[in-house]
Amino acid sequence: MKGRPAARKIPASRTIVVDGAPLPAALDEETIAAVVHAFYAQVRRDALIGPVFEAAIAPHEWPDHLAKLCDFWSATLLRTGRYAGRPLPPHLNIPDLGEAHFRRWLRLFRDTVQQLCPPEVAALFMDRALRIAHSFRLAVAFSRGEDTTAIEPIVAEAL
Repeated sequence: MKGRPAARKIPASRTIVVDGAPLPAALDEETIAAVVHAFYAQVRRDALIGPVFEAAIAPHEWPDHLAKLCDFWSATLLRTGRYAGRPLPPHLNIPDLGEAHFRRWLRLFRDTVQQLCPPEVAALFMDRALRIAHSFRLAVAFSRGEDTTAIEPIVAEAL
């Protein structure tokens, strides 16, 4: 049978440790779903990055895409293993994708997690988002044959 694995609760007896610290109890599948759905609702309305997403994802594909994004963040933060995809390749094909797009994505993401999450959960989301943005920026530049040595990570304080 094909389809997405069901969201699963992390057993209370299982402690997930990320960067040497246990995950806060407030970080769960419901929080991830709330963040993903609220964030991408903002993204779709945004004047800079909304058109990029709308060009890449047809309106009828959004429900599946949001489910895939929930799987991605579940695997990333809760270590569920629900996402086995490759998120980078589609981004390599977006023309003119640049630092301004990543900065806007990060600002909207920061605003969303700060609004919806306790500070320690927002910090975990942002740490991962900043790492992902830097990795993708480097990969995009490299795939275009650009010099990547001058690409500095975007830091939260600079948003």
